Amino acid sequence: MGAQMPRALYLRGAMIGTLRNVGGGGRVLALLIAVFTPFLLSGQILDPVKWDIGLHPGQNGQTDLVFHASVEPCWHIYSQHLENDMGPLPTYFELTLPEGVVWDQVVTECAPLTEYDPNFMMDLNFFEEEVYWVAHLDLAEANPADSISGFLSFMVCDSARCLPPEDIDFKVALSDVGSAIADYCPPSQHLCHGAPEADHEAVEAPAEQEENEEGIWGVFLLGMLLGFAALLTPCVFPMIPMTVSFFTKQSKTRAQGIRNALIYGLFIIIIYTGLGLLLTAFFGVDVLNKISTDPFFNLFLFILLLIFGASFLGAFEIQLPSSWANKTDAAADRGGIAGIFFMAATLAIVSFSCTGPLVGSALAGAATGSFAAPAAIMFGFSLALAMPFALFSAFPGWLNSLPQSGGWLNSVKVVLGLLEIGFAFKFLSNADLVLQLGLLQRELFIAIWIAVSLAIAFYLFGWLVLPHDSDTRKIGVFRFSIGMLFFILGVYLFPGMWGAPVKLISGFPPPVFYSEWTQGGGGSGGSHSGHVEARFTDYDEGLAAAKAEGKPMLLDFTGWACVNCRKMEEQVWPNAEVARILNEEVVLVSLYVDERKELPESEQRVETYGGKDFKIRNVGNKWSYLQASRFDRNAQPFYVMLDHEENQIGGSAGYDPDPELFIDFLNEGLNAFH
Repeated sequence: MGAQMPRALYLRGAMIGTLRNVGGGGRVLALLIAVFTPFLLSGQILDPVKWDIGLHPGQNGQTDLVFHASVEPCWHIYSQHLENDMGPLPTYFELTLPEGVVWDQVVTECAPLTEYDPNFMMDLNFFEEEVYWVAHLDLAEANPADSISGFLSFMVCDSARCLPPEDIDFKVALSDVGSAIADYCPPSQHLCHGAPEADHEAVEAPAEQEENEEGIWGVFLLGMLLGFAALLTPCVFPMIPMTVSFFTKQSKTRAQGIRNALIYGLFIIIIYTGLGLLLTAFFGVDVLNKISTDPFFNLFLFILLLIFGASFLGAFEIQLPSSWANKTDAAADRGGIAGIFFMAATLAIVSFSCTGPLVGSALAGAATGSFAAPAAIMFGFSLALAMPFALFSAFPGWLNSLPQSGGWLNSVKVVLGLLEIGFAFKFLSNADLVLQLGLLQRELFIAIWIAVSLAIAFYLFGWLVLPHDSDTRKIGVFRFSIGMLFFILGVYLFPGMWGAPVKLISGFPPPVFYSEWTQGGGGSGGSHSGHVEARFTDYDEGLAAAKAEGKPMLLDFTGWACVNCRKMEEQVWPNAEVARILNEEVVLVSLYVDERKELPESEQRVETYGGKDFKIRNVGNKWSYLQASRFDRNAQPFYVMLDHEENQIGGSAGYDPDPELFIDFLNEGLNAFH
């Protein structure tokens, strides 16, 4: 239940669609391997929502203006209240009331479902099946001959696609009051799963459980990876033989030593996992979700990771107060279980300058909005940290196989520090995309990562030496191999500065269209190899250019918030043959069906097609109606080629990540044109 939202023009920038593909910390790793289920365009207009708007008796002498939406199974409509304006259009109501009607300016709604939406890659509030919104009115002083009018705006999606935002006008006579409605909040029948409410748990729970388990395993493994990295730092690694030696010498029997070491490892796990839960409880379970969308939180993380990186490079050390370590160390002398606990606490405090930055990165990576993910990632981190102490206590002879402490430990810190700095710019990029400042476009971001990769490679080769490094006249095979991997990565990224797709890190740098090349004029014609950008976003301008150049016009019906549109642009369009055709043989026109820019009043109108009214108030409405009325489609992406008489030539295409199929579609149209 909430206050009415002011009507906004929900401006969409060119970054919205691709921003869904980026995130913070560990989420990036998951997104690099994520595969969204493709869908085929149907051959008809999709109309999954039916509205029934009318007056009904309310409580306390009031009359309810009820907005009832019947939503087809597997589709959902969004709440009025969406925390993030980078997502879909929230449902919105605007009422024009006659004199005498009293209203509290609130349209109430039931508690929405809140789940992860794959179209926008974030948690969103939505409804399914039977949905009611209610405005409570007092008509005691109103003239029964008057009417209430207004409009509502909404957006509807299924698991793979979204339809353009739609406006519905309404007018209801005050004298036309229907019967009372028993339940404004009916439970979902989960018809999409083909089971009633009673069977829903049995049908849907296994799939949800499997998905959640995969996510938890992902952050757990990320935590273990960071934990193993922490082991190889100079704050932790030298403590392994020292701690194992302490347990073996202080214990009367080997079994007692092993037991104490296992308890020690268990306390390490408890301390770090408890820390993750404590921080999450303090800041809120959903605070980390802001990482991918809130620009100021991203700026904070950018600065934080820069500080962490600088500390790893040796600029300074981040340490907890030494008095804490002294007190826990003194408490450890008590012996027994309590003493072992304080020994583990001493390790956590003393090694904080090395583990702190990695713990911070781990928690930033657990951006899922629940206690499970921070607990899983910190459990993985602490488990990796605790295992060597338990294993080497059980098998002390293994200590002889450990490499000696030395300068190589500082090398690990330096490499981790450079990586922290590189990932810091990912958060700065997120903030820049949202604010559209143009400070960190694709070329500069890739250049930074080239510099980071080459800096790590040159450092490992021994060509760069920092003040805290020891002299390295010879490097080992392992160090040389790691250096070569980073050198290869740096060389691989070079073509990305000139528009190459660099698919190995797809979704990590800013999108192709957010670049100096495309925005600064260098690529205005889309002529450089592998890069494609529509020259026009207006039908008439594109048609005029096509006639002047003697080429067919290729219409790209797309949307700022269309994930599959971005995937086509990043995975199919960069194909050499596709790019050549789009750049040289056709005039590409991208028509955004969710563009909310208002049309001049002279162009605003209402059109009817297929028994459905299209309210054309903004640019997106105009292109949406064009797509529906001319081509009998209203889902995106949708591609069709026209000749100079505006006739369709060849077939049509939708989302399919296979470049060869898209080439066949293009060649079919070109052959018909020529």
